[in-house]
Parts: sequence; C-alpha cells; structure tokens
Amino acid sequence: MAGHSKWANIQHRKGRQDEKRGRLWTRAIREIMVAARAGGGDLDANARLRLAVDKAKAVNLPADTIKRNIDKATGNLEGVSYEEIRYEGYGVGGAAILVDAVTDNRVRTVADVRHVFSKYGGNMGSEGSVAFQFKHCGQIIFAPGVNENQVMEAALEAGAEDVITDEDGAIEVLTAVADFEAVRDALGAAGLKSEVAEITMRAENTIDLAGEDAARMQRLLDALEDLDDVQDVYHNAVLDL
Repeated sequence: MAGHSKWANIQHRKGRQDEKRGRLWTRAIREIMVAARAGGGDLDANARLRLAVDKAKAVNLPADTIKRNIDKATGNLEGVSYEEIRYEGYGVGGAAILVDAVTDNRVRTVADVRHVFSKYGGNMGSEGSVAFQFKHCGQIIFAPGVNENQVMEAALEAGAEDVITDEDGAIEVLTAVADFEAVRDALGAAGLKSEVAEITMRAENTIDLAGEDAARMQRLLDALEDLDDVQDVYHNAVLDL
C-alpha cells in the first residue's frame, strides 16, 4: 500500500542523533537499566533487554559498561534507580506528541518538559489525550532504491503485519512487538540493510506542516529531545522544511 513521504524527516532525525552521539550513551545506559530491572539480566529471557543492548552496541557503548549497568539494575552493584514516565501533549497545528523519559527525579523532569512545551508553542496534555493516536509496534525502514518485492517477500514470510511504500520510494515494514526481532533478523539474513529498525510508537494519522509552522514544530521537537531525561520523542507531524 502507498504511504506518505517521511524520508526527509527520517534523515533529519538521524542527523540530529549523530550530532548528539555522546548523549546517546547516557540514553542507552538508562534503557538497559530499566529493561534489566523490569525483566531481569538474562538476555535470552528478556527481549526488551536484548533490544536495549543492540541499541547500545549500535552507538559503540563498551561491553564492560553494558554489563556493569545490567548488574546495577539487577542489584549486583549499587546504582541509581530510574523510573519510566510518559508525557503527552500538542505541538504546532495541534500535532500530537509523546515524550518518553527515564528519570531519577520525577519533579524535575515534568517541570523541564512542561517548560519546553510552553516556551516553544505547545501544550502539555493529560494522560491518554494523544496516546490513542499512536500504535506500539516494530518499525523497519529501508532507503529509496531497495528492492520492494524482495523486502515484501522476506518480511511477510517472517511474519510482518504490513509493508508500506512511501511516495519517495522508502519502504516501511511494520510488525507486532513480539515479532520484531524475527522479522528484523530475517530481513538481514536476506541481505537487506535497513536504515531504521526499532520498537516505536507509530502515528496512525499524520499532520502536514510547512513553512514557519514546520520550523516552529522542529524547534519544539529538538528542545524536547535535548532534555537530559528524555529518551524518545514521537509525533505525528510530517515537516516540509
């Protein structure tokens, strides 16, 4: 099925991540600690921890750092205790925004997030105000030019829920959370290299923003992502910058 072009937005996000490479280590460590605390330190038995470790390796976090923080989270070493919080709100043009944070100080984090929403033209919402507009799923994205038929065959055979080709030729594979690893690994085994492979909150419907509205929305998103306690920011805006 056809989908709206998101490739420019994806490339912009990847560029921003490259600029913040050092901060990615901190976020990877926090995700490892939360995953290990919730499901234990056994990688074979904890799918979320496996994904967290994969992310950590992707940003070149040293193996001894990974192990040390798993040990901290499971009580083998003394460490900071983190909790997960999700905030919901609205951006420019009523765009929906989800902010996932991991923090050791809930009061500080909510104040920081509320300040950014207010400063950059957004509004904090109540719990459940926008989350219904997103789907928790696996998302694997291939750059324009990758063979669509090959991706579709390998993905659907491995158990993917849908394969979407965007207007610019990018291909998006969607999976149930439980099937994500199997589909990702099957695509890799077929020699298909993805640009994005992650568990995400995917917007069910999008809002197009252009010109100054798009620029204002981008400033809001950037400011949220720059907060120390924020792990991920999800939104339903397609920005024409």
